[in-house]
Amino acid sequence: MQNVVIIGSGPAGLTAAIYTARANLKPVLIQGAHAGGQLTLTTEVENYPGFRHAILGPDLITEMRAQAERFGTEFIAGDVTSVDLKTLPLHVTVEGEQTIDTKTLIIATGASAIWLGVPGETVLMGHGVSSCATCDGFFFRGQELVVVGGGDTAMEEANFLTRFASKVSVVHRRDKLRASKIMQDRAFKNEKIAFVWNSVVEEILGKGVVTGVRLRNIVTGHISELKCAGVFVAIGHSPNTRLFEGQVEMDGRGYIVTKHGMATNVPGVYAAGDVQDIHYRQAITAAGSGCMAAMDAERYLEGLG
Repeated sequence: MQNVVIIGSGPAGLTAAIYTARANLKPVLIQGAHAGGQLTLTTEVENYPGFRHAILGPDLITEMRAQAERFGTEFIAGDVTSVDLKTLPLHVTVEGEQTIDTKTLIIATGASAIWLGVPGETVLMGHGVSSCATCDGFFFRGQELVVVGGGDTAMEEANFLTRFASKVSVVHRRDKLRASKIMQDRAFKNEKIAFVWNSVVEEILGKGVVTGVRLRNIVTGHISELKCAGVFVAIGHSPNTRLFEGQVEMDGRGYIVTKHGMATNVPGVYAAGDVQDIHYRQAITAAGSGCMAAMDAERYLEGLG
């Protein structure tokens, strides 16, 4: 029987591991087949406290993992294939074979950006293709950028990027935005933002770094190319919560609902990071919520006696 099992190996899960390990709870962290979360897709990270100079996203994850290991965290590779949170102890099954019983569970499975799925996107990820203006906008000072999307997130990204870019072109597949009126007004009033209506990205261009996008007008079928140094995809995020459907409370978008700290509606089950955060989605906020979930779990275990 384990005291704490953590699912997820991004900043939230690793911070939870550090705190629970230092509390001598001997946590088990199931890192998944693709360990490290979204930071592994990021190149230079300049907004995480404690680093005078930029640190590569994968390097930051490596340092967090080493810190968790130093305090005695047990790591298990592979994916969780099922959970049973309806009875105590809680049951977590890895790769359909190994079942782990635990008193508490911290869910830190994150959220995945919804990508375009076009040629050039994957190979240029972290080299001009991004889903986070706050993370990467600084690197594009004085350059032209593209934002794909028409909702509030896209408008927020576009407005933020104008702090650095010389021009931001918003590519949207319709002839009007889905964003709220206040966000639309801000974007329309921003002289650095231009709109490319009724268009979709067919390909992201570049060798080594992004140099432009190939666009298709969905009304006329016309193909054109637009030069840019970066493409920010802002068509939404999808929380990685399918595993927990019907067992923990979620909102209409599938994000886990937490109350009174990081507690879910299931006793002994906590959620941290992007799996429950629809607003901030930053490495530092994920780490902070991982700390909170760990401390909540520790208090819960103390109450069990």
